[in-house]
Amino acid sequence: MLKAGVLGAGHLGKIHLKLLNQSTKYELVGFYDANEENGKKVAEEFGYKYFNSVTSLIEAVDVVDIVTPTLSHFECAKEAITKGRHVFIEKPITKTVSEAEAIRTLADKYHIKGQVGHVERFNPAFIAVKHLIDSPMFIETHRLAEFNPRGTDVPVVLDLMIHDIDIILSVVNSPVKNVHASGVSVISETPDIANARIEFENGCVANLTASRISMKNMRKSRFFQKDAYISVDFLEKKSEVVKMKDVPENPDEFAMILQNAEGVKKQIYFENPTIENNNAILDELETFATAIENETTPIVTLKHGTDALRVAQQIIDCF
Repeated sequence: MLKAGVLGAGHLGKIHLKLLNQSTKYELVGFYDANEENGKKVAEEFGYKYFNSVTSLIEAVDVVDIVTPTLSHFECAKEAITKGRHVFIEKPITKTVSEAEAIRTLADKYHIKGQVGHVERFNPAFIAVKHLIDSPMFIETHRLAEFNPRGTDVPVVLDLMIHDIDIILSVVNSPVKNVHASGVSVISETPDIANARIEFENGCVANLTASRISMKNMRKSRFFQKDAYISVDFLEKKSEVVKMKDVPENPDEFAMILQNAEGVKKQIYFENPTIENNNAILDELETFATAIENETTPIVTLKHGTDALRVAQQIIDCF
C-alpha cells in the first residue's frame, strides 16, 4: 500500500481524507491544513493525524494529495516533487500556465508521477459513452450552479468550465485554432458567468457556457458527429445515444426514418447505455495508485491538466 497524505482539509479535502482512509490501495498517514484551528478540529472529529507543517507531511508519505486553494498548488507540488513524492493535484493544476509547465519539468527531472483531479473523466455517464464519441464536429456544454461563496476566489472558468474544457480536449484529436469568449462579474470580483467558443484546426467547434449564479444546477454536454448525437448528463449520471444508419431493406413498421433533400434515407436508433455506478473521486485516486504501482501513465496527466489550464487562460484573456 502506498502511504498517502493530504494537504488541505477544506470541504473537498475532507472528502479525499475519507476516501483515502477507506481505500485498499492507500494507507492514509495524515494531513496538513494551513488553518491550525480547522486542522485540529478535523483531527479530533475523524481521528486523522494532523501534521504541523507541509514539509513534515511530505517527508512521511509516498503520495501527496494536494487539495489546497489553487494559489498554493505550485509551491506544494514543487516541494513534494523535489523530495521524490508522487503528486495528485486538484484542478486546476496551478494558477498559471508557466507554473504548470514548471511542475511538468520537475516531474520529469525527478521521475515522479502526477495526476490532476479532473474528476468528470471518471463520471460513469461519460465512461459509458466515451468509446462512442468519434471525431465530433460540434460540442455544446452547459455547467450551471447555484451561488456558493466557496470557489469565488477564481473566475468561473477555472472553477467550473475547466471540467468541460478537459472533457472536450480528451475527445477532440486536434489542436486549438481560435478561442472567443465573454464573461460577466455579477456577484464576485471575477466573472460569475461565461460563454466560450473554441475552434479546432480540424473544423470542430465547441460552445461552452458556465455559470455559478444559476437558479438550478445543470451539467450537460452534447456531442454531434457523423450519423450520431451523444448526450451526457454529468449531474444525473445519464447518457443517450442517437444513431442514424442506412435504412434496411425491410424496416420495422414503427421505425423512425428520415429522408434528406438528396433522397437518402436514414433510420434513427435510440440507445440508453448502462451506467455503472461508481465513486468518481475514489476511482481517480485509486487509478493513480495503479499507475504508480504498474509504472503506467495516469489517466489525467500533468500535461492534460496543463492543456486544460492553457485553454482556460485563453478564454479568460478574452474578457
